[in-house]
Amino acid sequence: MDKIKIISLGGIREEGKNMYVVEVNQALFVLDCGLLYPEDDLLGIDMVIPDFTYLEENRDRVVGIFLSHGHADAVGALPYLLDKIEAPVFGTQLTIELATISARKQGLSERVDNFFVIDPDTEIEFDDVVVSFFPTTHTIPDSVGIALETPQGTIVYTGDFRFDPSASKNYQTDFARLTDLGKRKVIALLSDSAAAESTVENVSDLVIGDEITEVFRNAKGRVIVGTVGSNIARIQQVLQAAHKSNRTIFFPSEDLYEIVDVALKLDKIEIPSRDVFGQLKQLDRFQDDQIVILATGDVGEPIQLIQAMAQGHHPKVRIKEHDTVYIATTPSVSMETNVARTKDMIYRAGARVLSVTDHYHTSGHATPNDLKLMLNFLKPEYLIPINGEYRMLQAHANLAQQVGMSPESVIIPAVGDVMEYHKGKMTNTSQVEAGDVLVDGIGVGDIGNVVLKDRRILSEDGIFIVVATISRRLKKILVGPQITSRGFVFMKTSISLIESCSDITLDVLETHLASDDFDWNHLKSDLREKIGKYLYKETKRRPVVLPIIMDASSYDKKD
Repeated sequence: MDKIKIISLGGIREEGKNMYVVEVNQALFVLDCGLLYPEDDLLGIDMVIPDFTYLEENRDRVVGIFLSHGHADAVGALPYLLDKIEAPVFGTQLTIELATISARKQGLSERVDNFFVIDPDTEIEFDDVVVSFFPTTHTIPDSVGIALETPQGTIVYTGDFRFDPSASKNYQTDFARLTDLGKRKVIALLSDSAAAESTVENVSDLVIGDEITEVFRNAKGRVIVGTVGSNIARIQQVLQAAHKSNRTIFFPSEDLYEIVDVALKLDKIEIPSRDVFGQLKQLDRFQDDQIVILATGDVGEPIQLIQAMAQGHHPKVRIKEHDTVYIATTPSVSMETNVARTKDMIYRAGARVLSVTDHYHTSGHATPNDLKLMLNFLKPEYLIPINGEYRMLQAHANLAQQVGMSPESVIIPAVGDVMEYHKGKMTNTSQVEAGDVLVDGIGVGDIGNVVLKDRRILSEDGIFIVVATISRRLKKILVGPQITSRGFVFMKTSISLIESCSDITLDVLETHLASDDFDWNHLKSDLREKIGKYLYKETKRRPVVLPIIMDASSYDKKD
C-alpha cells in the first residue's frame, strides 16, 4: 500500500509563509513556497522564509513545486528555494510571470526554463499520482486550489481563498469542480484559516471600489494609497477610482510597474485610460487634488514605504499637511502593531488616515460560512487547518465539528510535523527539521542582496573562528591556526576539542597549499565543512564556523 505523508514546513500557527509537502512513496510534491513579513520585534529583518533543510536533504525526490497564486505568502520564498534545489515549478500564467520576475531579480534566470504554465484543465501525471487544479476566488487573478489524486484517495490544498458570487471573470471559483472533487474520496483537506475567527462576512469588492472612489472625490489634497503590490483586485479599483475622480496615479515603486505591466499583458487588469498614469518626476506639475500615489513597497509591503514617506526619508515623496493616506489592505496579525505605529507617524506629519477596515470587513480569506461550505463541498476524512495563528486553526476545527466532523478528524500540527495516512487513519508520526530563516536585505525591502541568514544559529550555537596566516608562494603555514569561540564552548575546559580542530585546520591548509589549483573559496568552504562536521559530531551543536585565512606572500619575498 502506498505511503502518504503530509509535512508542514510553514504556514502552521502563523499567518503566511505557506509551504507544505505531500509525500507519496518516494515522490515529494511541494505546495507553495511563501514568505512572512516579520513582527516588529525582529529588528533589521526584511522577511522570514521557511527552513528548506528537509528538501535540500531530499532534493532528488522533489518532483515539482506547485503554486496556488502569486502573492508573497505563496511564492515569495521561491527564489531562495531554487537557489538550493532544482525542480520544475507549476502555476497559472500570472503566477508564473510574477515568480519569473522574482527569480530573475535573484540572479536565477536560468531556472525559469523549468517554469511551466498550467490552466484549470491541466492534469499532470507522476507515476500513480495525478495533480490537477481548480480556480478559486482571491485578491489576485489566476488563483487555484491544488488536488493530488493518489491510489488511496485525494488530497486537496485550497491555497488562499474565499467565496464571492459577484466576483468578476478573472476571480471566479469553479463550483462545479468542487462538486466533482467532493464525489471522490478526499482523504485530507488543507484549508485556509486566516479569517476563521471572523464574526462578519466579507463585503463584495464592488462595495470596496465605491468606497475608494468616494475617498478620492472627497479628499482635498493628495491621496496616498497603501496596498500590497500583488493585490491586483485592489490596484484595479484604484485605477478606476482615479479615473472617475479625475486624478492621476504615480508609482514610487519600480516593482509595481512590472506587476501592472504583466497584468496588462495577460489581460488581468483593465486601464480606463492611459492618461491615468503619470511619471513621478513630474509630480510637482500637478495640483494636489489631482494626485494619487500608489505605495506598495519594493517587495509588495506598503507599510515600510509609507513610514519612510511620513518620516521624510523617502527620496521623492514626503507626506505633508492635507494629504490623505488610505490604507487599502487588511493587515495581517503580525503587522497590526506596525500599522498602528505607522498611523501615528502619518498624523504627526499633518495628514489624515483612513483605512478600508474602518467601515467594512474585507479579506481575501474565507469567513466561517465559506469554510463550512468548502467542507460540505469536499467532505474530507481529515481536515488540516493551515495558514493561521493557533487560535485561527482552532476556530476552523470548531467549524468542522459544526458540520459533523469528529474532533479526531481534525489535526492541528506544528511546523515540521509529519502526518502519515495509513489504512484509513492519519496520525502525527514524527518531525523533520523546520522553522524560520531570517532574511535581511541592504536597504528597505531590498531582497536582491541578502546579507543575513543565520542569526538564529549565532544566537543559539555561537561562532567558532579559525585564524591563520599562510604564504601561497612558499606553500607554507606561517602563523596559527589560532582558534576563538564566542557563545559556543568555554575555551579553558575544551582544550581537546580545540586541539582537534587545530589539527583539522592544519591538514586542510597543507592539502590546499600543496595543490596547483589553489582556490580561496574552496579552501574556506572545506574548512567550514570539515570543522562543522567534527563539532556537530562531538557536541551536537552547529556554530557558525568563520575561517579567516590571510596570505602574506607579498611580505615574505627574500631580499
